[in-house]
Amino acid sequence: MRTEPSSAEVRTGRITLHELQKHYGRQMAVDNVSLSISPGEFISLLGPSGSGKTTTLMMIAGFTMPDSGQVLVDDNDITRLPPHRRELGVIFQNYALFPHMTVFENVAYPLRMRRVAKAEIETRVRRVLDQVDLSTLGSRYPHQMSGGQQQRVAIARALVFDPPVLLLDEPLGALDKKLREHLRNEIKTLHKELGKTMVYVTHDQDEALAMSDRVAVMHEGRIRQVSAPRDIYRRPADLFVASFVGDVNLIPVQIVSGAVHGPAHEALPSMHWTGADTKATLCVRPEHLCFDTPTTGGSGGLKGRIVDATFVGDATILEFLSDEGMRLKSKMLNLSAGSLPGIGESCVASWAASDAIVLTE
Repeated sequence: MRTEPSSAEVRTGRITLHELQKHYGRQMAVDNVSLSISPGEFISLLGPSGSGKTTTLMMIAGFTMPDSGQVLVDDNDITRLPPHRRELGVIFQNYALFPHMTVFENVAYPLRMRRVAKAEIETRVRRVLDQVDLSTLGSRYPHQMSGGQQQRVAIARALVFDPPVLLLDEPLGALDKKLREHLRNEIKTLHKELGKTMVYVTHDQDEALAMSDRVAVMHEGRIRQVSAPRDIYRRPADLFVASFVGDVNLIPVQIVSGAVHGPAHEALPSMHWTGADTKATLCVRPEHLCFDTPTTGGSGGLKGRIVDATFVGDATILEFLSDEGMRLKSKMLNLSAGSLPGIGESCVASWAASDAIVLTE
């Protein structure tokens, strides 16, 4: 297998990670991670602190060497190449801008290090500053700019030498919520326009679900699930993914002869189980939990009462306490006044079978 890319080859940005491992002392940071990323794909590495997502990204970038395994870009093994020879764009959370350089000089820096001709530098920097809507700010210094503008400078600097891949390590982590949402949309639009492969590290579920073609959920150094955002949310592979990505009601159940029974052995609305009898967990998202009065409710569901209600603008979060002492949450849109059950009201919590998933982990 070749160990260095040829400059004559077409760079598509296909990434292959093969059984990557990294230890820090006795701590396993990344444990046998394998992943294939298609050319032009936007994939997020999502997980809590210490899950291994940033270490994985740094091994792709070349700032961290794996103990074993391979990193390939367009079938070229770059595992042992230094960062500056990988030709990958990297964007960090702290921007890493040079404070003594203007915006233009910061963006031009990668080209100067590659000894690009002065006229070509001028053309390429102007073009990329226009792409990120900074064409009039080239003479400013980083301290004269807002956090969002500095982030765009960092993106421009990563784009200016036309890398096949952009690696983004929590790039919006230092920004306030409104600006994060704005720049999230900008990065998503930029991805569509440029078609570059993007690998995005985040602990923010909303970012990962909103921006990505696929999401790789990591925990304790391993990838637990890689799927499209909708499938990650609607069909989690295990209890960790179900509980980490979004809010979820986890209901302990017993499966007997293919039927799902609740804590009080009542039949619950759920998909028919084809496996052996076992204890399991039923997962229902709050927006799929609804309520009926005890007299009109069907045979499937949990009996109890509403114990709390929180208004959050477009919806109300209702907290339900079952007769067995289990607390569940329901998120109900505020479509019409007076349509929600009140605090203290007895009701039956239920859901559509297609909106529930049974996990046996």
